[in-house]
Amino acid sequence: MELHLNGRTALVTGASRGIGLAVVRALTAEGVRVVAAARTPTPELEATGAVTVAVDLSDPAGAERLVGEAMAALGGIDILVNNVGGGDGGLTGGFLEMTDAQWAEVTDLNFFATVRVTRAALPALLARRGAIVNVSSIGARVPHGGPVAYTTAKAALTALGKALAHEFGPRGVRVNTVSPGPVRTAMWESPTGYGAELAASMGVPHADLLAGVPAATGMLIDRLVEPDEVAALVAYLASPLAAATTGADHLIDGGAVKTA
Repeated sequence: MELHLNGRTALVTGASRGIGLAVVRALTAEGVRVVAAARTPTPELEATGAVTVAVDLSDPAGAERLVGEAMAALGGIDILVNNVGGGDGGLTGGFLEMTDAQWAEVTDLNFFATVRVTRAALPALLARRGAIVNVSSIGARVPHGGPVAYTTAKAALTALGKALAHEFGPRGVRVNTVSPGPVRTAMWESPTGYGAELAASMGVPHADLLAGVPAATGMLIDRLVEPDEVAALVAYLASPLAAATTGADHLIDGGAVKTA
């Protein structure tokens, strides 16, 4: 499908791997000039042809620096994809096991990083009547389905998207949210990721846990969601084909969430 994005510009955060890397690849394939931000840019990200910026967005100064570098490289920003997030490692315990420091770290990465980048980028997006896509999680709707700090931060992120759409829609900026279910990324598959930690805490082999995730989470497909599938939805929402879509939270979860 022709998305009519050729020649537009985008800033993508959390771009080194997984969903973020897939989004960069999808946008560049459509002819978008992309600045891709990551704490540590990977060879795979460099290979996309995007302009890469190494930045730690948990640092409050990182957002302003990132947007400044994006403006210098692109001359303007049409699309902002806030994909930065994670930090769910070491969080397999319950609410009573979580410290203030863990709450602060997870909330900063999964919520405040997006607040800061969006605030810094909004003048450029307003000038171009651009689009924002925030990558949240079905954990925002099913908060018991993951670490409590992570799902709470994602719920705040989803609410932020709706608030921004209401405030800035009349000024020409569309804001949408994409909420994936379990995605085939390092979070689940890495031997040091959340999936491996969860398997260890349950006393089951990592491979067995992964095989059982679709059924355990209520997915109606027998596999995890692919990063490219999420990226395709993000690219569509960023495109002129979705010009009448704003303020919405789009599930891509294999049917895991059963409520409307």
